Amino acid sequence: MAYRGVLIGCGFFARNHMAAWADIADVDIVAVIDRDPARAEAYARDFGIPRWGSDAEALLAEVRPVFVDIATTVASHRALVELAARHARLVICQKPFAETLEDATAMVAACAAQGVQLAVHENFRWQRPIREVKALLDQGAIGTPRWLRLSFRHGYDIYANQPYLAEVRDLALTDIGLHLFDMVRHLMGDAVRLSCEVQRRNPQVAGFDAFHAVLRHGSGAVSSVECSFHSQRSPDPFPQSLLVVEGDSGTIEVTEGFRLRLHRPGGVEERDVEPPCPVWGARPWHLIQESVAAFQAQLPAALSGGAEMEPSGAHNLQTLAMVIAAIRAGDTGETVTL
Repeated sequence: MAYRGVLIGCGFFARNHMAAWADIADVDIVAVIDRDPARAEAYARDFGIPRWGSDAEALLAEVRPVFVDIATTVASHRALVELAARHARLVICQKPFAETLEDATAMVAACAAQGVQLAVHENFRWQRPIREVKALLDQGAIGTPRWLRLSFRHGYDIYANQPYLAEVRDLALTDIGLHLFDMVRHLMGDAVRLSCEVQRRNPQVAGFDAFHAVLRHGSGAVSSVECSFHSQRSPDPFPQSLLVVEGDSGTIEVTEGFRLRLHRPGGVEERDVEPPCPVWGARPWHLIQESVAAFQAQLPAALSGGAEMEPSGAHNLQTLAMVIAAIRAGDTGETVTL
C-alpha cells in the first residue's frame, strides 16, 4: 500500500516536489493545500490530485496522511509543522527551516513530542556531484580532508520566478547560504567558529546578494564558502556549486561542466558527474530537480523503519545557527564562536 502524503504550498518550486513524488512507486499524494484556493485547484488539476483546498487543518484531519510535505515560505513554517505533527508520522519542511532558532527548536520539539520524524528539504547535499565527493571522502580517497573551497557564483535571474527574493535583506545567506553550509557540514563536519563578509552587488535588490565566509571546523579543517547572485560569467555555471577539497594524500575538484577530478600522487582521474535529466525536468534545472528526487526517494525507507531522512530537523538547527552567526559576523565584522 502506498504512503499517503499531502503537499502544503503550491508555488513555483513545489512543482519539482510533485513531479518527484509521482516517480516514487510507494507514494501517493492525496491532497494539495494552498492559502490561495485557486492555486491549489490548479495544482490538483495539473497533477491529478483528488482533494485540494486552503484549510490545512480540515484537510489533514479528513485525509489522514502518513506524511506532509511543507513547501511554503519561512514565516508559515512553525505553525504548519506543529499542525502537521498532530496528523502524520513524518513531516518534511522546506528550507529556510525557520527565521529564528527559537522557532526551529520549537518545531523539533513538537515533532519529538508526537514521535514524528522531521526532515528539512536540503536538497543540495543530494546533488550527484556532492554525493560522489562524499563517497570519495568516506572511502578515504584523499586521506583526512583539511581544506575546502565551495563556490556558488552566477548571474542567473533568480528574481523572475520568485520576485519576493529581491526584498530579502540577507538574501544570499538565507537562500543559498543555508544550502552551502549544509553541504560543508556534510563533507567536512561541524564548524566551531566563522567570519563573514557580505556585499550588495545588484543595485536593483534590497539586500545582500553576495557573501564570503571562512569556517574553522572541529577537526581543525578550514573551509571557504562563497556565493554571489550578481557575477558575470560566460557561460554562466548556474546552478552548479564548484568545489575543491584538499586532504593529506590528494585533492578532489568539481569544476564547471560537471567534471570531477581526483588528484593523487599517481596522477589524475577524471569523471563525468552530470546527473540525468528527469523526464519532467529541463536543463539547467536538472541538477536541482534530480537532487529533489534523490532527497524524496529516502521517504519509503524512513517510513518503513529504516534510517531517518537526511538532514533531520535536529541536524538543521546547527546549519541555521551558522547562518544566524554569519549574518551577525557580516553586520559586526567579528569572528563568531558557534
